[in-house]
Amino acid sequence: MFTLEQIKTAHSKVKSGADFPSYIKEIKAMGVTHYTTYVTDGHIDLFGADNLTAKVPAKYEAMEIADMPSLEQFKAELFAHQQGKTDFLTFIKMCANFGIDKWKIAMDKMTCTYFSKSGKVVLVEEIPH
Repeated sequence: MFTLEQIKTAHSKVKSGADFPSYIKEIKAMGVTHYTTYVTDGHIDLFGADNLTAKVPAKYEAMEIADMPSLEQFKAELFAHQQGKTDFLTFIKMCANFGIDKWKIAMDKMTCTYFSKSGKVVLVEEIPH
């Protein structure tokens, strides 16, 4: 079982994309089965076994998401973020600019799926574990 405070504490350790795999391992161990992060304002919906849910409230002022995704530009910036070259807010702004509306993490598959504003899958990545 996890609490919102535990999730916030784990997330506070993430300084760049390089920290993401450790974060995923930590919250998976807490019982998170999947979650969705919304780029527009940073709120997160988390889910666990036995219908356990938690909602992380908005983290910043709402931003506009580009209508059309720019996959190649997004992939290049995502790679830089995963290498620790950008912080989380820079990553979020980049997502919005390149048309990424949200991402979903599936702990069972250890995947991160990025979606456009229209709900189409833009990119699916495996999370290192």
